Amino acid sequence: MAETPEPPALSPSPDFAEFYRAINGRDPFPWQTRLAGLVAESERWPEEVGVPTGLGKTACLDIAVWWLASQADRAPAKRTAPTRIWWLVNRRLLVDSTTEHAEAISRALTDPEACGLSGTSADVVMAVADRLRSLAADRTAEPLEVIRLRGGVATRSPADPSRPAVLLSTLPMYGSRLLFRGYGSTRSMRPIDAAMAGTDSLVIVDEAHLAQHLMELLPALAECTPGAEPILGTARSRPTVVALTATGDASKGRRFDLDVCDEAHPVVKQRLDAVKPMELRVEPGEAGVCLADAARSLVGIATDPASCVVFANTPATARSAFACLRDIAADGTAEVLLLTGRAREREAERTRERILDPVRGMPSNRDSSVTRPRHLIVIATQTLEVGADIDAEYLVTEACGVRALTQRLGRLNRLGRHPHSRAVYVHLPPPGSKRGRSKEPDEWPVYGREPAAVLPRLEAGANAPAGVMNLSPRRVADILGPPDDDPGRAPEVLRGLLWEWVKTTTPPHGEAPVEPYFSGIAAPQYSVSLIWRDHVPQNGELLWPRAFDREAVEIPLSEAREAFGEDEELRRLGHDGVTTEVTTRGDLRPGDVVVVASDRGMLDQFGWDPDSSTPVIDMSIAEQGLPLNSEAIRRLCGIAMDDLVNKALGVVDDDEDLDDSERVEATNQIIESLGSVSPPGWVEAEWTTFVGSLEPRVVTVRHEVARIPVRAAREPRSDELDEMSRSDTAVELELHGTAVAARARSIAKQIGIAPELAAIVEEAGRSHDLGKADRRFQRWLDPDGRQPVPVAKSRMPRSRWTAARVVAGWPQGGRHEELSARLVREWLATRHNHITPPLADLLVHLVVAHHGSGRPLVPPVDDHATHAVAAEFEGVTIQAVADLSAIDWSQPARFSRLNERFGPWALALLEAIVRRADHSVSAGSRVSELEVR
Repeated sequence: MAETPEPPALSPSPDFAEFYRAINGRDPFPWQTRLAGLVAESERWPEEVGVPTGLGKTACLDIAVWWLASQADRAPAKRTAPTRIWWLVNRRLLVDSTTEHAEAISRALTDPEACGLSGTSADVVMAVADRLRSLAADRTAEPLEVIRLRGGVATRSPADPSRPAVLLSTLPMYGSRLLFRGYGSTRSMRPIDAAMAGTDSLVIVDEAHLAQHLMELLPALAECTPGAEPILGTARSRPTVVALTATGDASKGRRFDLDVCDEAHPVVKQRLDAVKPMELRVEPGEAGVCLADAARSLVGIATDPASCVVFANTPATARSAFACLRDIAADGTAEVLLLTGRAREREAERTRERILDPVRGMPSNRDSSVTRPRHLIVIATQTLEVGADIDAEYLVTEACGVRALTQRLGRLNRLGRHPHSRAVYVHLPPPGSKRGRSKEPDEWPVYGREPAAVLPRLEAGANAPAGVMNLSPRRVADILGPPDDDPGRAPEVLRGLLWEWVKTTTPPHGEAPVEPYFSGIAAPQYSVSLIWRDHVPQNGELLWPRAFDREAVEIPLSEAREAFGEDEELRRLGHDGVTTEVTTRGDLRPGDVVVVASDRGMLDQFGWDPDSSTPVIDMSIAEQGLPLNSEAIRRLCGIAMDDLVNKALGVVDDDEDLDDSERVEATNQIIESLGSVSPPGWVEAEWTTFVGSLEPRVVTVRHEVARIPVRAAREPRSDELDEMSRSDTAVELELHGTAVAARARSIAKQIGIAPELAAIVEEAGRSHDLGKADRRFQRWLDPDGRQPVPVAKSRMPRSRWTAARVVAGWPQGGRHEELSARLVREWLATRHNHITPPLADLLVHLVVAHHGSGRPLVPPVDDHATHAVAAEFEGVTIQAVADLSAIDWSQPARFSRLNERFGPWALALLEAIVRRADHSVSAGSRVSELEVR
């Protein structure tokens, strides 16, 4: 037998400046090269990187990717560079240059030539790409996975724990995952998401004012698990957190700053000295009106059409200012846009395109010699403070804190190219206050008492001609002074609380919410997500298609409760992401996803607007097809099609029997009727394309609404619903176990898991599906009995899936992994000296938890089976009771012991290795010869 070839030798790692130059087309700033050298030499990041905005802090992403690639030739257990790079902000960003940069890096690494790279640049990028690929179990995958978690509905998680990845997320999305309660995660996926957040991760926090709580949370979590075994070594077993902030709090020894070489650099000097004259206005009026008046005054002094950004502290104030500026938008003087974090991707993308338009917009790379057709005024909340590479000529800001004002000024004359730039700071009394400029401890929304402290500093700085001060990046700290924001305290994390949170299968009733532990007690970021659908599932129906992040809007829980009626019936998604349950506004919980009827309104072209009654576009139908439901079609286009819908479904009078041709004809008539309407909100070309893509057939799946599909619609996959047991071809049970074992072992090896643990992970992969040998499960997968050996996957269409289960006698909700665990326990009983008791615990747990159950119990189901399930495993015939109503009461103690030994996140990582190996093999990923060896 020919020997399997060794993997090719890696190319030498290029230095950072070479990599940066190849990716960005320019030399790095001195501080960027110096930080890369510091990280590589010391093998650790500083606690804070204190670089002013506008000086390329996104290069920290380049440094993290390069550093990881530079260690690719080390033994995995010796690596100190984390595999995953999280980039966090404390709010949802809709103009996010960091995400765009991460995706640009990924594209260049995947295909340098397609990105216009050649010669030395292409060679450098390909060397880094090859080194990154060598870290992953699947070396055919793209070298760098990029995931953006947009809102409260998360549909993606790293597909392979060994594959380099960049995840861009809000602080609540990361913090909730870290604590096993991920926003948007199903109960099944919470352990995987926790492992991806809590191990092997570099967490870069971009100007997050609440990062202090996160930085304090991580060591507190370590104290809750003092005896945990660091399975990846000290450097990568827990997250490393780095704050990017020009207004930080770390001591000098833990902070990285610019030095004299940086300040002597001509481009850095130009940006540090960029003039930013700011006028202070102390106003008694309404915030929205005052902000709008200030914007009018600024564009009024412009000699040519100019760009102006207006920062409001709350969405309500932003809406008010937007309404006040509609007159100059209506007369064509200016284009006025509204941008808050409460917009779906569809609406946000349209606004983002206009802001970043190279002629009409305000991107930092806009050619300033080109005259724009009219003024552009963008009213925004904090969503533009961080991560937005925009360069406005004028700026208006509502009173805020030191950190926020510093960040907002970073969007004004960002590159030092607008000597005519000007800003206005509008200080108003706090809402509801009649004391005006009284020194009483008033509170402002978002910023508490800090605006009261900022005002006298600005008044002192404005002792200049015309009361205008220059707040250039070099001078701003001297005028504003240190931040006065007080994030308050966070509750203390106790071992008992952590133990409750890791129970993801059966969360305890009344458990402590996780939000205060990463965002503080004073202002925990409680939120819910809304999605709009033409068809809202009713009793017993599943959501189709599954919710996806691009259609979600995340809003504060308090606003959701205020927007809905007291007795209004709401539909909340269950923890599996597909079932729905009836609730009311008073019972909404943080992290909930609510399905809203599209004709309920509450969304306009700029996002969340609870006062809007305009029907909302259902974003899911363009990708998956038309819900074949009379009410849904009425919501969509306002026409009644009850008779046609019933005929297409075959629902007619008892004495009438429709043949297939009549049903097809009815379906065609529905499609033809759609072509003659113009649904509200749809662009004509977009609607025409959608209608033309509909196939004249009906797809019916039990517990889902029937639909007319679009061509090439990709059927959503659900680990919760079908346990990944369907495939394009039937897959033999033994072969599937062998492939999963090889992939699991490869992942474990690539990330540096100790050999004795990797062996258990491999054994779990081999045995995880043994329970599918049950004769009922086999009848379910192979109802016609065509397969000569037990199978793990079936070719059965999804439309027949539920009916086949019923006929086979497999109980609803039954978990085959419980039977797998019973068989493994029987196998272990025959191998007394082969595996030690702690490792035997781990093996059983990894098998029983490979679909997210067993934390700490596998819920029983109604079952009266009297037969035994039997399987052949490693030359031994084993059998166990098949009754799924029986509970393994030893599992909670086993789960507790494993958490004590490995810690919650390391145990979750070991689970994730097995589960992700199963997912990738089930999805058709080929296991290479190197993995099988």
